[in-house]
Amino acid sequence: SVGGAGGAGGTAGLFGDGGDGGAGGESLGKAVPGGAGGAGGAAVLIGNGGNGGKGGLGAPPGTSGTGGAGGQLLGLDGLT
Repeated sequence: SVGGAGGAGGTAGLFGDGGDGGAGGESLGKAVPGGAGGAGGAAVLIGNGGNGGKGGLGAPPGTSGTGGAGGQLLGLDGLT
């Protein structure tokens, strides 16, 4: 089994920051890979994209999940 993936951050409204992605699930002492971090939410017009979530800590070492991508600033092009 694998640690669960973190949820994606929510998209912002016109003005505001995207939500941060959730962290990936951790192995908690069992020999399972960590889950991937969720992607950060997008900002639409003004604001910052959310941070990607951290990958979960896996066991054995080297099997941790990958971190999620940061959210994008969509800009006016993202509205059309």
